[in-house]
Amino acid sequence: MTHVPRKQPLKRPFKRGLVNLLLVIALIGLMKSRGEAQDPESKGVKLPEVRVTNVRRVFYNGEHNAFTDLIHFQGRYFLTFRSCPDGHMVHPTASIIILSSKDLKKWEQVHQFSVPMRDTRDPHFLDFKGQLFVYTGTWYSGETTLPPSEYDLNKHLGYAAWSGDGKQWHSPVMLEGTFGHYIWKAAEYEGKAYLCGRRKHQFDVRPRGEGPEVESAMLVSDDGLVWKTAALFQEQRGDETVFQFQADGSVLAIGRRGSDKAQILRSKPPYQEWQRKELDRYIGGPMLVRWGNRWVVGGRRNTDRGPKTSLCWLVGDELYEFEELPSGGDNSYPALLPLSSTQAVMSWYSTHEKDAKGKSITAIYMADLEVINP
Repeated sequence: MTHVPRKQPLKRPFKRGLVNLLLVIALIGLMKSRGEAQDPESKGVKLPEVRVTNVRRVFYNGEHNAFTDLIHFQGRYFLTFRSCPDGHMVHPTASIIILSSKDLKKWEQVHQFSVPMRDTRDPHFLDFKGQLFVYTGTWYSGETTLPPSEYDLNKHLGYAAWSGDGKQWHSPVMLEGTFGHYIWKAAEYEGKAYLCGRRKHQFDVRPRGEGPEVESAMLVSDDGLVWKTAALFQEQRGDETVFQFQADGSVLAIGRRGSDKAQILRSKPPYQEWQRKELDRYIGGPMLVRWGNRWVVGGRRNTDRGPKTSLCWLVGDELYEFEELPSGGDNSYPALLPLSSTQAVMSWYSTHEKDAKGKSITAIYMADLEVINP
């Protein structure tokens, strides 16, 4: 019989060292997935701590509820989002819901609207010339659910609801100049309204899907209803772009790039030349808000624990994550409304909870934020 030598067991110090190495590697991976790899102190950046409290579900009606925005208008708070009994994809049964509250605690529905044979999506507020606008980009769906193979960006059309007091609403109002554009975030500067509008280059009819030849246009309006092109945020791989005007008219923007890493965009009037720099992460449903003397960026981030809604400080061209909200599954599209330089409230949607039957629900959530050491 052939004698097979027995393998000597690993020496304990070696095993301990190997275990410690694996633990370090796992910890580094976890830190990166949670956005903690960017250490502001190592770069000499001092950032405040933020306390998140009173996380609550504020709306669920048995339907798919998503894509939020918040605003304060004439002494009341307003929250808007899409609701659809058939789910996330393109359905003509979708509608836009607008809620109102005087104290951020008790909400009442003040308006709901839909567009026949269209899916109303991604509502956004704009306080413009004393009127409160809610803008929505709409997919053409026809009489029933639209298969993804038939999605056509060229059939997009923007609509609005508007009100002078937050009680009586006019809707749906078609937005002239937005056919073929998937309209998104809105902003105001010096008496003009601006929108992001995603469109195919030269409204190309081939192919039906969204390839790299998609632009993000800056649309401008004098009345909030009739629009024309002012500039291009992105000339290729254009997507959801949130933008803010600064006092001198310069623009700071965060642009989604499909499933790729997002970009930070900068430009000065007349917005014909742009500085574009890739950020360190993908951001779905990006948010950009000035809170006190700092910029906050929010949106969906992919992690090894699945997609999460997170918030980051933007310092220069760097993102420093400071909070991950309770979230999972289909989630993101946050809105943050500053109440003071140290207090804020935010909304987002998520699918991390289940109903009494154990079925996942997609609902609207809110939370209170406080800067601890400004």
